[in-house]
Amino acid sequence: MKFTSEPVQAKQSAIVDGSAAQTSLAGTCAMPRPMEREDWNRRYASEELIWTADANRFLVAQTESLSPGNALDLATGEGRNAVWLAERGWTVRAVDFSDVAIEKAKRLANARNVADKIDFREADLRAYEPEVQSFDLVALIYLQIPQAELAPILVRAARAVAPGGTFLLVAHDSANLKHGYGGPQRSDVLYTAEQVVVALGGEIAIEQATRVERPVQTTDGLKVAIDCLVRGKRL
Repeated sequence: MKFTSEPVQAKQSAIVDGSAAQTSLAGTCAMPRPMEREDWNRRYASEELIWTADANRFLVAQTESLSPGNALDLATGEGRNAVWLAERGWTVRAVDFSDVAIEKAKRLANARNVADKIDFREADLRAYEPEVQSFDLVALIYLQIPQAELAPILVRAARAVAPGGTFLLVAHDSANLKHGYGGPQRSDVLYTAEQVVVALGGEIAIEQATRVERPVQTTDGLKVAIDCLVRGKRL
């Protein structure tokens, strides 16, 4: 079977090791400066997509059985997941702090004839506050930022989930640094599903919190990346 590569963004296997249960997302040590808006603008400046145009495999698997409604795609990047959702009947708000990425996402949406179903917004998630209990799906796919900044974003994202709605996070797992392929090579922007659950603080009911393996086809053969996945629901 041939697998296509998933993106490496600063954008099913065993249950997460319980040894991380006491670790929070708040504590970090001094690390290099994270990529800011202009850094990402420079990276997105290429006319070509720097990630694949295909939706994330875990987003597809976790949402394809859901009835379409209102979706919030946080850190949308070049819009691949927002476009996929719109093609399946979702009305999507797609948010990213890179205006260059947003323009590329709009072009992708136009090319796939779903521009009228996606509301693209330029905003920094560290300050952005989505409406409370307003979205049937809230997705964060590969949002890799320093952990102390991530925790409040997670809480606001979970609060945006409507009753009966779904919260979905996929990210490069901390274990990927030593045991997986690709992804950020900085421990401060990596985390585990268990850390995400702790940060959410019971805001939603957790349905799945796990470490997942993602095959990546490379010029050197098939490699395995390690991601974390958290899915929850507002009851």
